[in-house]
Amino acid sequence: MKPKILITRAVFPDVIQRLENFFEVDSNPADKIYSEAELIEKCRDKVGVFANPADRISASLMQACPQLKAVCNMAVGYNNIDVAAATKAGIKVTNTPDVLNQTTADFAWALLMATARRVTESEHFLRAGKWEKWTYDGFLGADVYGSTLGIIGMGRIGQAIARRSMGFDMKVVYHNRSQLTPAQEAHANHAQYQSREQVLKEADHIVLVLPYSSAVHHYIGAAEIARMKPSATLINIARGGIVDDAALIAALKRGQIAAAGLDVFENEPAFNPEFLTCTNVVLTPHIASASEPTRRAMANCAADNLIAALSGQTPPNWLNPESAQ
Repeated sequence: MKPKILITRAVFPDVIQRLENFFEVDSNPADKIYSEAELIEKCRDKVGVFANPADRISASLMQACPQLKAVCNMAVGYNNIDVAAATKAGIKVTNTPDVLNQTTADFAWALLMATARRVTESEHFLRAGKWEKWTYDGFLGADVYGSTLGIIGMGRIGQAIARRSMGFDMKVVYHNRSQLTPAQEAHANHAQYQSREQVLKEADHIVLVLPYSSAVHHYIGAAEIARMKPSATLINIARGGIVDDAALIAALKRGQIAAAGLDVFENEPAFNPEFLTCTNVVLTPHIASASEPTRRAMANCAADNLIAALSGQTPPNWLNPESAQ
């Protein structure tokens, strides 16, 4: 009899078929969002979970489902999973790093350019039938070429974003938990390590790429925004909660900074509706990794992890190897 697994949300049919070669699969083609109680009930007889980053895999769920052996997230982030509780329970936890680096870096640039050059705002103006003549000061934005790019969170994605800045002849400053090696800095367009405060002060365009944890909740709030240039833009492709959204909305409405581009939000998808009243913000629904090849690679990476974890092998992207002890 095949082990039972749960795929919590809709995913590519061929990935489900692949997993059915190894497991008895409980899938979710209707893409219903399960409540915690429903998720617990679904997991009671399962040994593995193919998880979505919106799923809350809590200590309570693990306690209620003692047969669970692996939780494999289809995402690079894993703050939706209580990894400490999983480790204590002997549950393997995995993610899908690397496969989305380049696509996410591409999207950071799409969001940066749209924000700096007021693309969304001007398109809405055109669609509303308000464009009657060319004007010298119509939708004046910020230059990207020759400006200073600030990156907070200089992991693989941050470095990929920095490499792309070479074509724009930009200076790159960054802040990270630890400084990169000289070789890594050179490869990332000669990026210069600085304090968070200095990055905020100096950069014309700031991109957030750091992972979420309770330690960085509201890492960018009113005080940090106040350090930025009035002409600066803020781009968040990391995780909701890293930015204090209410403080950002207040700053945007006051014109304290020029604009923001956001792919992630606090409490998403129930984001703060006050963002919709700001004309100087570009909003996208958490799609930084949303190219078909990348999402397929993420799904297959999660499947690889689950197959290995439940077959007595070492998962390729095992986050808590101490769970085996």
